[in-house]
Amino acid sequence: MRRSGYFSLLRGCLLLGLAGAARAQFASTGTTTLSVTVAADAGLQVNTATTTMTASGTAFSGSYTGTTSLTYKIRTTSSTGSGTITLKVTSDFSPAGGPSVLSPPTAGDTLTYTCTLTSPGTGCSGSQTASTTSSTSVGTFGAGAKSASGGNTGSVAWTLTNDPSYTTGTYSATVTFTISAT
Repeated sequence: MRRSGYFSLLRGCLLLGLAGAARAQFASTGTTTLSVTVAADAGLQVNTATTTMTASGTAFSGSYTGTTSLTYKIRTTSSTGSGTITLKVTSDFSPAGGPSVLSPPTAGDTLTYTCTLTSPGTGCSGSQTASTTSSTSVGTFGAGAKSASGGNTGSVAWTLTNDPSYTTGTYSATVTFTISAT
């Protein structure tokens, strides 16, 4: 009796092995389900590689001004999302002897800016003072913000005090823009 159970088990295993070796049947159609998770995302392009600031007026009557343009793309989460564009002076004006964001030669010398963003962004409110130690606001986005597929535009209008204590020459600083979305 034991022997017959053993052969039945052996025969069953052999049949299962042969069944697995059989060829699969192909049909004339087939389907799949595509799944995609669309996440919050953001991208930024600074369109003005070098912003040249020029003085308006005569004999120190006007500040140096210039405008940096940008294009952004953003998608925030529908119910709780948000986004920001910020900037930071990551390399102060050089060489020494001219304007400085971190250590201006005269108290009250500042690099300030105002900003505008086309919808769905909201540009910064009023004049902002640029910083080398922390990021400052360029704009914000609310929940469910979606830019145009080609992007939306914005700009930063700079103002730098025209101080007679600056040594003549050409000075440059680096400003880094950052965009984020949740």
